[in-house]
Amino acid sequence: MTGATTAAARTPVQEHGALRVQGNRIVDQHGKHVVLRGMSLFWSQWQGKYYNRAVVRTLAKDWHADVVRAAMGVHSGGYLERPAAEMRKVEKVIDAAIAEGIYVIVDWHAHDPEPKAAADFFARIARNYGRHPNIIYETYNEPLPKHGWAAVLKPYHNQVIASIRAADPDNLIVAGTRSWSQDVDEAAADPLADPNTAYTLHFYAGTHRQPLRDKADRAMKLGAALFVTEWGSTDANGNGNVDVAETRRWFDFMEKNKLSYLNWSIADKNESSAALLPGASPSGKWPDNMISQSGKLTRDQLRRMNTTRKGN
Repeated sequence: MTGATTAAARTPVQEHGALRVQGNRIVDQHGKHVVLRGMSLFWSQWQGKYYNRAVVRTLAKDWHADVVRAAMGVHSGGYLERPAAEMRKVEKVIDAAIAEGIYVIVDWHAHDPEPKAAADFFARIARNYGRHPNIIYETYNEPLPKHGWAAVLKPYHNQVIASIRAADPDNLIVAGTRSWSQDVDEAAADPLADPNTAYTLHFYAGTHRQPLRDKADRAMKLGAALFVTEWGSTDANGNGNVDVAETRRWFDFMEKNKLSYLNWSIADKNESSAALLPGASPSGKWPDNMISQSGKLTRDQLRRMNTTRKGN
């Protein structure tokens, strides 16, 4: 076996190892800037059928994703009402990502804060999985505009981060920012103390354009490391046309600035942002006729950029 073949066969986690924040970028175990590209699953309580090993394997092997996101739904029939059932779904995704050698974002998918429940949830994840460099903690998905950074979000993150660090002092944390994770410049101006925490930036190409990229630029100039844990090719409500031109502008921006990014979402919901069409198998290996326009746009980008996944 040639050296080139051996290198190509390495998984993303074997290649990059533990991730960390260095200045306003995320770097790997070698100190090299790293860009992860992948897919987010939909709210766990509503599309839990895709929370399984076969789907994660399809994303890793066929789509060439090097990161997946398990979106733990908190309210509306989610974790607060069914903690054991929702936890099992997320753990299946974590176990599958570890087996495939890719990264996994464990996301507290909520709009309103639940600091005690979130701290307990992440403490369990950190105790059970914190030894694995695959794990990335996303402590709060999309805080609403009414939740101020200094008064609500910063104390919330500090409480949850402390619960993680008690068991896992090392793995990367990504902290949600105000206004559906768009006010990254506000967080950058008053940063969290944890040295291995980046900040969540979300966008939907049909709604969020150059002004949001300008906010991201301001945040990075203030020294913040950003991570796009969720982006969509459509309007922010998940519908509307797939805005290919604006999506490509975002691709260029993220690649230029070394920002990791995950598309919303692996779901067969009847909306434009869903990567799959209604009735797509919960067992992965989707044929082209079950993948939406947005899904194909994203899959093509992952295959093109994540070249080391080819042939694995």
